[in-house]
Amino acid sequence: MKKSFLNSLGPGLLFAGAAIGVSHLVQSTRAGAEFGFGLLWALLLVHLFKYPFFQFGPRYAAATGETLLDGYKKLGKNVLAIYFVLSFGTMFTIQAAVTIVTAGLASQLFGITDNLVLWSVVITIISILILVVGKYKLLDNLMKYIILILTVSTIIAVNVALFSTKESFEITQIFPSGTIEITFLIAFLGWMPAPLDISIWHSLWSIEKEKNTFQKIKPKQAIFDFNVGYIGTLFLGVCFVMLGALVMYHSGETFSNKGGVFASQLIQLYTKNLGEFFYIFIAVAAFTTMFSTTITTLDASPRAMTKTTNLLFKKKTIFNYWFWILFLGFGTFIILNFFLADMGFLVKLATILSFLTAPFYAILNYLLITGKHTPKEHQPSIYLKTLSILGIVFLIGFSIWFLLNL
Repeated sequence: MKKSFLNSLGPGLLFAGAAIGVSHLVQSTRAGAEFGFGLLWALLLVHLFKYPFFQFGPRYAAATGETLLDGYKKLGKNVLAIYFVLSFGTMFTIQAAVTIVTAGLASQLFGITDNLVLWSVVITIISILILVVGKYKLLDNLMKYIILILTVSTIIAVNVALFSTKESFEITQIFPSGTIEITFLIAFLGWMPAPLDISIWHSLWSIEKEKNTFQKIKPKQAIFDFNVGYIGTLFLGVCFVMLGALVMYHSGETFSNKGGVFASQLIQLYTKNLGEFFYIFIAVAAFTTMFSTTITTLDASPRAMTKTTNLLFKKKTIFNYWFWILFLGFGTFIILNFFLADMGFLVKLATILSFLTAPFYAILNYLLITGKHTPKEHQPSIYLKTLSILGIVFLIGFSIWFLLNL
């Protein structure tokens, strides 16, 4: 029964693997360190308002047997073309952001060299080899264990921090003011729990799982699988905010923008509570988490771009999965050479771009799941539709507010 339950999970945990990375290890911990528990409201609200749009990915795939990209084309070829441009414009910064954090953790864990560009190249090559050899099936199986390791280590760290802290803390919520704080808030919301285009990746993974298992995934099963992953990302997001708040808030410490230094600070954040004995365990957990994010994004963006080009040209082209993987890897390498000294700026740029494009994906997913292309019996309830509309207002409202306060 237990094995059957684990086997039933797949795309939802890949979603979690892609989500639980920079947004949690970097942004959530930094939110706790700089604002204490003051941004919990933002974390909870963004999970609530983004929920429908993420859920519509696996819901649509299970209901129609198609990806969201197939649906976007039905809404109009121009819609798909806009997605192509947006994805092309953001995929390099996203990949560079997750890779540089992974490289920083690798340098701390393995030593050997502190050259983060070299580590980024090695990590990218290893990721490509894993995808070549194991493809989706290995990715699917690997994620179950990675998420388990991270969850256990994080829960232990938070509990030890709670019981060992001698400082009193309050949960007064803070609404940021000033350009710097507002920019951080938008960056925090941008990848919390993940960029909205991951809903497209999720629909692609859902269809891929059906091909690998030769079983049709039912909508209820797909939504359950998604909910498990989504609740996990919310829980761990809260944990990382708590960890940053309990250990670094009012401590006088601030996180560095340099990848290697930040990675060292992050690992010390854990070992400060658990003891040096746990250094290796925590370093491995943090590294595997970011490594899993690097692999899932390296798989998903090329998968999405391949599907998009096939749909736009109505046939298979030279722009296939392997072309996009190599192209993405090369583009990431170029970006890292420019932004190596300022990982913080790179992460901020990627997260803000993701937030500003979120309304586009939210509106498209809502139109698709509530329109004629989705069977009536698989369309969302009136409550979920209402939440969707509120979510669109939330995303557009915060985007306008941010642009006015630049």
